[in-house]
Amino acid sequence: MSFDFYLLQRILEGALLAAGEALTVERMLALFDEGARPEKDELLAALETLRENCQGRGYDLVEVASGWRFQVAEDLAQWVNRLWDEKPQKYSRALLETIALIAYRQPLTRSDIEEVRGVAVSSHIIKTLAEREWIKVVGHRDVPGRPSLYATTRQFLDYFGLKSLDELPSLGELKDIDSLNQDLALLDDELIVEREQIAAAHDTGEPTTASLFDSEPEADPESAPQDSVAADADTASALPERHT
Repeated sequence: MSFDFYLLQRILEGALLAAGEALTVERMLALFDEGARPEKDELLAALETLRENCQGRGYDLVEVASGWRFQVAEDLAQWVNRLWDEKPQKYSRALLETIALIAYRQPLTRSDIEEVRGVAVSSHIIKTLAEREWIKVVGHRDVPGRPSLYATTRQFLDYFGLKSLDELPSLGELKDIDSLNQDLALLDDELIVEREQIAAAHDTGEPTTASLFDSEPEADPESAPQDSVAADADTASALPERHT
């Protein structure tokens, strides 16, 4: 049956606002009784109309890996972030390079990452990425020791506002990591040293960081990331910004 299009938009808008999380098309269809359920094409058309109506407003309707959600418009993040007292998360260069490698070359073992970066990967970094649910073990390589194979998760895509890995920037856009340092808001040298000393208590003997795109390792030590979440943090591979 044909559903009132304007009413359908209002129902979907209210449901997305009330849910506080991304909703799949199937979950939105389940809002309606079976005998009075709109067609899937009708629902998608209503979502597209809602997305168009968001243009020029303070929020956007976007489709990410987990479904559809409302989020603050990207260009307003610097003001909206002031609603919270905590400072935005700042990630170490080593962590950013690690997640970038996994995103583009998954599935990877820890030794695969170390081979590309030219230095050992801190277990603290792998633990942090797993705790954030940005990576997960998807299997084990059939070699002695059966090392874990890591891949990115749906939560990783949601965080950076991506529907799929196909929306990652092309490798041609990733030529110079150093030019991204200001946008990445990396930790300054003093904080890097301080956090590295803390991390060393748990994982000693770590070498210095090497750039994903450099042939020689750099002298910047790895740093342990904090646990708060940033609304506008990028990855070292120029991944799209995460939206509030």
